[in-house]
Amino acid sequence: MAGQRGVGVVLLVVIAGLVVGSLIGELLGGLTSGWVQEFFTKGPSIGLTSPATLDLRFLALTFGLVFKVNVVGVLGIVIAALALRRF
Repeated sequence: MAGQRGVGVVLLVVIAGLVVGSLIGELLGGLTSGWVQEFFTKGPSIGLTSPATLDLRFLALTFGLVFKVNVVGVLGIVIAALALRRF
C-alpha cells in the first residue's frame, strides 16, 4: 500500500516536514545565541525576493514565492519522508 501514494500526499508530507522543521529551527534559534543561533536560523532564500508585477492596465497581478530553508527544515523533510515511508 505504501507504493500507491499519490504525488499530492507525498508533496503535502514533505511541505509539512519543511514547515514544522523550520518552525522548530526558529524556536531553537530564539532560545540560543551566537553561532548556534545562526546555525539554526540562517539559510538560503530561494525564489523571487522582490515580487514580480504584471500590469495589464485593467488588472495587476503580483507574483512572489520564497523558500527559506534552514538546517532543521531539511531535517524535518528527512523525518517526514522516513515517516511516510514507514506508514
